Amino acid sequence: MQFTENCNSIFSQSIEKYHIKDHVDTPIENPFEKEDIQHLLYLKNWIDTVQWHLEDIIRDPNIDPEEALKIKRRIDASNQERTDVVEYIDSWFLEKYKDVQVTPGASINTESPAWAIDRLSILALKIYHMNEEVEREGATEEHKAACTTKLNILLEQRVDLSTAIEELVNDIAAGKKFMKVYKQMKMYNDPSLNPVLYKEGK
Repeated sequence: MQFTENCNSIFSQSIEKYHIKDHVDTPIENPFEKEDIQHLLYLKNWIDTVQWHLEDIIRDPNIDPEEALKIKRRIDASNQERTDVVEYIDSWFLEKYKDVQVTPGASINTESPAWAIDRLSILALKIYHMNEEVEREGATEEHKAACTTKLNILLEQRVDLSTAIEELVNDIAAGKKFMKVYKQMKMYNDPSLNPVLYKEGK
C-alpha cells in the first residue's frame, strides 16, 4: 500500500468514527499505537474534524456572543495543536530518511511532506461533507447536481495531491529532494509576541 493510500484510509476511518456521535466534545479513541505514524495521522485528522465542526457552529448567526468567544479561543488552541502534530509528522519523515545521502543538485520543496498531508486531511473532510450534500434528503436536484460536480473535482484533486505527495516522498528517499522542519512561530498566542497581550500585562 502506498503511503497516501494509508493516509486516506486512516482519515476516512477517523471521520466515520467522529460522525457516529457527531459532537465536538466526543473524546478521541485512537486505535493505533503511539509509536506508529498511523497514530499521528489519525490524531491529525481528528483535530481537523472537530475543528471543521467548530467552524460550522461559530457561523450560526444566532450564536450567543460569549459562546462564540469560547469557541474562537478553542479554535485557536486547535490550530496550535494541529501545527504541533504536523511538525511531529515531519519529524517522523526526518528520522526515517536521516541516513539518505542527498545528491548534487537536490532541491528543497515548497512545502514539507507533513504540510501536504495536512491538506490531504482537510480534503478528506471536504469530500465527506460534499458527499453528504449530494445525498441530502430534501435537497433540490439542482443542489445535488452542483454538489456532484464539486465532489468529482475534489476526488480528482485527491488523486493529484496523493500523487504529488508520493513523488515528493520518493524523491526524498532517493536524495533528489531534502527537507527541513521549521518550527512554526505562531505569535498570537504568545504573551511575549502579541502586542495586545503584552500591553495587557503591563
